[in-house]
Amino acid sequence: MAYGDHVERRSGGIIRSLISWVMFFVTMFVMVWVMQNFIVRAYVIPSGSMESTIEINDHVWSEKVSYYFRDIEYGDIVTFDDPEVAGRTLIKRVIATEGQTVDLIDGYVYVDGVQLDEPYTNGQLSEPLDTAANVTVSYPYTVPEGCIWVMGDNRTHSADSRYFGPVSVSSVSGRAAIIYWPIENIGVF
Repeated sequence: MAYGDHVERRSGGIIRSLISWVMFFVTMFVMVWVMQNFIVRAYVIPSGSMESTIEINDHVWSEKVSYYFRDIEYGDIVTFDDPEVAGRTLIKRVIATEGQTVDLIDGYVYVDGVQLDEPYTNGQLSEPLDTAANVTVSYPYTVPEGCIWVMGDNRTHSADSRYFGPVSVSSVSGRAAIIYWPIENIGVF
């Protein structure tokens, strides 16, 4: 074998190796993109609005698959686009869906005239909030078509639908499914 043949074979092997690595990284990028946009996405919780169900700095997976097969339901904990801050994601519990009427009476939440049993609030009262600019919420409030009413479990420290109004179903990015970190908080919703 001549020296030139060896160099040619070696450079061809390097090119094949580079192409292989590029294809590997492109495939991995596409797989991550598909997972985050269609299957599951990870979030780190920055606030205490869902305490004690979800704590500050808990790492949560929000899955998207279940909403391909069913509608959003009362009690689901959902991630959605913040109505006030572009690019920020919020997490809250669904209290009512389109067409249902929400009322706050003496610190308790009523949906369609029935008081909700909400052990996840740890007895905190659910009072109306001053609303965001250009938002009007008066009780009883009927959730518009294509929207949901969400509230944080930590009612005294949550800016939620009482503040920013109903949330468009189209802005929901998934259903919180699992706390995966820290270890002592691991759990399924």
